[in-house]
Amino acid sequence: MKTPAALKSLALPAALVAVAVFFAVREPAFLGARNLTQLLIEFAMVGTLALGMFLIILTGNIDLSVGSGVGLIGGLAAVLVTGQAWGAGAALGAGLAVAVLLWTLMGALIVKQHIPSFIITLGGLLVFKGCFWLVIRSATVPVSRGDEDNAYSLLTTYYLPGTAGLGLAFAAAFVVWVLSFRARAARRAVGLPETPWRETVLQPATVTVVVFAVAFVCNRFRGVPLALVILGAVTALVYFLTRHTPFGRYLYAIGGNEEAARLSGIRVDRVLIGAFAFMGAMVAVTGFMTTAYSGASTTTVGELMELDAIAACVIGGTALKGGRGTVWGVLLGALIMTVLLNGMTLLAVSPEMKFIARGAVLALAVWLDVKLGRN
Repeated sequence: MKTPAALKSLALPAALVAVAVFFAVREPAFLGARNLTQLLIEFAMVGTLALGMFLIILTGNIDLSVGSGVGLIGGLAAVLVTGQAWGAGAALGAGLAVAVLLWTLMGALIVKQHIPSFIITLGGLLVFKGCFWLVIRSATVPVSRGDEDNAYSLLTTYYLPGTAGLGLAFAAAFVVWVLSFRARAARRAVGLPETPWRETVLQPATVTVVVFAVAFVCNRFRGVPLALVILGAVTALVYFLTRHTPFGRYLYAIGGNEEAARLSGIRVDRVLIGAFAFMGAMVAVTGFMTTAYSGASTTTVGELMELDAIAACVIGGTALKGGRGTVWGVLLGALIMTVLLNGMTLLAVSPEMKFIARGAVLALAVWLDVKLGRN
């Protein structure tokens, strides 16, 4: 029996609300402005990595190395800042370049040698983890050399002033409204049935409410965190790539049927390598934010983040076999994972139970993917 589309669209928000209500009842501090702002910073890190993973999974591939990569790239930048006395900008730039190069090479190895991505990235998980520990020498490396050079740490400690945060929320809402009406006009211009007014208005209205609610909550603490602004920029970029460029359409086509995509003239190898290169950039950005949030690079930075990213995608409706998924679904999945981890931390849940909960959520997400894929 087919699952009603309305039921599918409401399932994720309902799950998010249920999890949030549970933690709010158990721990009133969960809804405090301070905790919600910190939760949004954590969400920015998980969401950024999940959006990179989204492009990989869309093609029917997977990347198990991103968690180790987050630690490696963040640790490399920290070592360059503290040990080699590089400026934060140069260190972050070098880390970004290394990440893009590594993931481009890994993508090329997968497509040119026809090796399953699962195997190559599993090897990358181990190699990057070992390189990470070698780079930081299994020690704790701070992200700055002192108060005079804290640009690295600003990634997760800087907050926009109140008026700037509200202004950014207004700009984001305005852009979403404009794009919604332009999409409706574009369909009419080419003779396609117009999107119902309810759908044309509902999505931008929802985004407007969410962005202003976030801005008001954050302003009750210190303001909108820079990390959340970074996630917003990444979200806009991934949305544009997947909805308004040939590259994005090719990703869906390859995930739907790779052989058919080749026969239709799509340069599959180039697209796959491009997806992995983009994943490398997202690993770098996430690595910088995660390390900055921790205040130092340690051997545990990035641990199991690959599972959180995969779970966020699958919870959000991205098919593991490829060809299906949305940016908004991935963000909702990432938010559910973040709320779950943040709430368990507030309740002082033991590390063992956290592992069990994360594993159970991942298994449930995969089961739902299989179940919904048959309906």
